Amino acid sequence: MNDPLTEALRGIRFSSGIFVAANFTAPWSVTSCTSIENVRHFGIRTTNVIAYHYVVEGSLFLGFEGEEMIEVKAGEIVLFPRNDCHAMSSRQGLRPVLADTLVREAVAEGFVRIDHGGGGAVTRLICGFLAGEEESPLLSMLPRVLKIDVRAAASRDWVESSLRLAASELADGRVASNPLLARLSEVLFVEAVRQWAEKAGAKDAAWLRGIKDPQVARALALIHDAVDMPRSTDDLAREVAMSRSAFMDRFTALVGMPPIRYQTLWRMATAKQYLRETRRPVAQIAYAIGYESEEAFSRAFKREFGLAPSRWRIEASPPIAIPA
Repeated sequence: MNDPLTEALRGIRFSSGIFVAANFTAPWSVTSCTSIENVRHFGIRTTNVIAYHYVVEGSLFLGFEGEEMIEVKAGEIVLFPRNDCHAMSSRQGLRPVLADTLVREAVAEGFVRIDHGGGGAVTRLICGFLAGEEESPLLSMLPRVLKIDVRAAASRDWVESSLRLAASELADGRVASNPLLARLSEVLFVEAVRQWAEKAGAKDAAWLRGIKDPQVARALALIHDAVDMPRSTDDLAREVAMSRSAFMDRFTALVGMPPIRYQTLWRMATAKQYLRETRRPVAQIAYAIGYESEEAFSRAFKREFGLAPSRWRIEASPPIAIPA
């Protein structure tokens, strides 16, 4: 059975892209906000965007309004699970300008370049996005910003070379390889959450506390690995060798919701992936996530999202390009 953290994160199945190559020279300060329009240039329709910045050279200070700024150095990446607008600068205390107003050169469709600053020390970064599933139980439990050091990653050499290749292709006006970015985005996000979870500051993250508890982690893995075989609370408690009441209390305390609610959210997130990414009939999807009938699945889906599965699929599907 796979590590439940990796399984959960990979289950989100991100789409991804890189859309800005930025070169700043001190002093400089900008406000960055990644919009849905940035993502639509890539033919991706989503309501959930995770922006990220990779510092290729130099360093910067980053933060949110009213909060202390953090330093980000070359070789580090910052990701924003809730896509919050943020300020970046060469030093603290500078007045920021909106990054979108600094776009001077189009590199390719959907890709732009920014050159800005006072001519001092250079900071170079590439900015991209991950477009994921907003209803995933995990995303709402993450902090506003995740920072990882690529040099500490388990796949350091591959991640570093892939990022530099993507930056090089973008700098030359070429679109970075989509298969490369898809794999890279998955690895980066898994690594970001893993590094964060291992720090003392993440001790209050409920979902990740569940991963560290042997019995709850086992229950999470059972839910993730067999979405087509939903289990009752009694079944899960028996599988992890606990009494029903003790298991229910521990799971709810650590994960932040009862096991059956978590299981329902996971099944629905999986259903939405099938609806969006495949042309499988709704009835097949219903059976694939453990419902005995299409009608029962449709009722449950509509109860969660306000739309029948077939209607949701139509609204979530990207527009089809018609040749002229």
